[in-house]
Amino acid sequence: MAAEIHMTGPVSLIDNTEGQLVVNPEALKILSAVTQPVVVVAIVGLYRTGKSYLMNRLAGKNKGFSLGSTVKSHTKGIWMWCVPHPKKPGHTLVLLDTEGLGDIEKGDNENDSWIFSLAILLSSTFVYNSMGTINQQAMDQLHYVTELTDRIKASSSPDNNYVEDSADFVSFFPAFVWALRDFSLELKTDEEPITPDDYLELSLKLRKGADIKSKSFNDPRLCIRKFFPKRKCFIFDRPAWRKNLAHLEQLKEEDLNPDFIEQVAEFCSYILSHSNVKTLSGGITVNGPRLESLVLTYISAISSGDLPCMENAVRALAQLENSAAVEKAVAHYNQQMSQKVQLPTETLQELLDLHRDSEREAIEVFMKNSFKDVDHKFQRKLGAQLEARRDDFCEQNSKASSDCCMALLQDIFSPLEEDVKQGTFSKPGGYRLFLQKQQELKNKYYQVPRKGIQAEEVLKKYLESKEDVADALLQTDQLLSEKEKAIEVQRIKAESAEAAKKKLKKIQKKYKQMMEQKEKSYQEHVKQLTEKMERDKVQLMAEQEKTITCKLKEQELLLKEGFQNESKRLQKEIQDIQMRERSSNSTCNIL
Repeated sequence: MAAEIHMTGPVSLIDNTEGQLVVNPEALKILSAVTQPVVVVAIVGLYRTGKSYLMNRLAGKNKGFSLGSTVKSHTKGIWMWCVPHPKKPGHTLVLLDTEGLGDIEKGDNENDSWIFSLAILLSSTFVYNSMGTINQQAMDQLHYVTELTDRIKASSSPDNNYVEDSADFVSFFPAFVWALRDFSLELKTDEEPITPDDYLELSLKLRKGADIKSKSFNDPRLCIRKFFPKRKCFIFDRPAWRKNLAHLEQLKEEDLNPDFIEQVAEFCSYILSHSNVKTLSGGITVNGPRLESLVLTYISAISSGDLPCMENAVRALAQLENSAAVEKAVAHYNQQMSQKVQLPTETLQELLDLHRDSEREAIEVFMKNSFKDVDHKFQRKLGAQLEARRDDFCEQNSKASSDCCMALLQDIFSPLEEDVKQGTFSKPGGYRLFLQKQQELKNKYYQVPRKGIQAEEVLKKYLESKEDVADALLQTDQLLSEKEKAIEVQRIKAESAEAAKKKLKKIQKKYKQMMEQKEKSYQEHVKQLTEKMERDKVQLMAEQEKTITCKLKEQELLLKEGFQNESKRLQKEIQDIQMRERSSNSTCNIL
């Protein structure tokens, strides 16, 4: 089970120093240790609107993120606090508190726009915190949402004809929560009570007209509706008397507005219960190291003057993780083989069967830990490494067999060699006696089990090394006639020729076995890749269906409100998604 991360307080994740966004290595080190799936909640809003207080409450603390008490923005850059998720065991809650937007000391909105965009890119739930009601001023302050397509790219496609629509962003944008602070209106319309969610949707209604004023009114509302189909609204009364607000974190519960306490509790309960795990396109679950990679990729793009690109971020992450997946799979193969294989094996097939079992498990490990393996580059790399490891085990097996057999032959045949030295066979009839003794020892050698695949070859080489001895005994044996000696020479040549044929057949059999193994290996790769592609296709179709459902819902609302042109545009986007879905069902080449 993955270990939980217990941070005593927040640390800076991204520093904002003199207009430059820089990643804090200490925060990255913390993220790299978070192996659990992460639920990432980011909060953004104007400076001095109480964002940090809500984040501290989500962490279950009164203090943590700095609240500040002046008209200047107190939080700089983006700060991070990782805590065990209180409602989802085995998950880590990552809270991101951002620098207040609109700080009077900054002078321009460039950094504000990047902070806003990064919060959206990194989070699974995005909280926008503002003061008062949702009026035109509040919408004007949320102008950053209209700039998202100028700040973020979904695809790195160089095709000039490719135009990104909201569907490209919806698939990875977070849920949107609007927190309205110091809210004083009575929630009613036509004298009927309404919910905060109803109030949000009414505030997002479009105004008819094609003039500049109508466009300025509609643009932020359209962007929120398009980019954030899942949205929620919470209202908060003023937490305490104005004179106490500067020390809000020090106030006891009895000093706070009871309605505010209840509203904060409701907000926290919803966020903790409904915020999803951060995922990437394809249903890829994000953990600490993956979030670390996203942070580095996005900041690198911004620093180099490029736009943060979701596709590039996923691609960079895939390169790292697929490389690690290959290493993990090979390590699993080595572990399994070292546990299962006892060298030398009796036959080559025994070793190949063990290899096949371990290879299948290794491919499973790779498939489980890899994603977006374009052109199956890393799977091919895995295949090559497993093949090399198989060949290495075959060499080890041959050597182990050779060493075993040589030691065995020296032990069994040493008495015979000693008899030869003593001249035991240097007498009439000694040659036949030598052959008889040699055959007895060969039989003894054959009876010993688990000599391995080199048993015959090592014995053959050993006997060939003793041919001079046998030939000398044959030529000096006075009991044999010259004719008998000639016949014996021919018999020995015939045996040698037969042994050569057997060796050739053995080589051919080994070649056949290795080719069969190679084919089985290929088929196993194809089988598991096909299964993974089917799973990925199901995931992709589910994502596309979800997007289509959201767009159909929005289209229905636009039709009710009488915005025919916007409805037609949405219909075109739905058709484009459906075309992509059909193209994803086409067959693709495997390996």
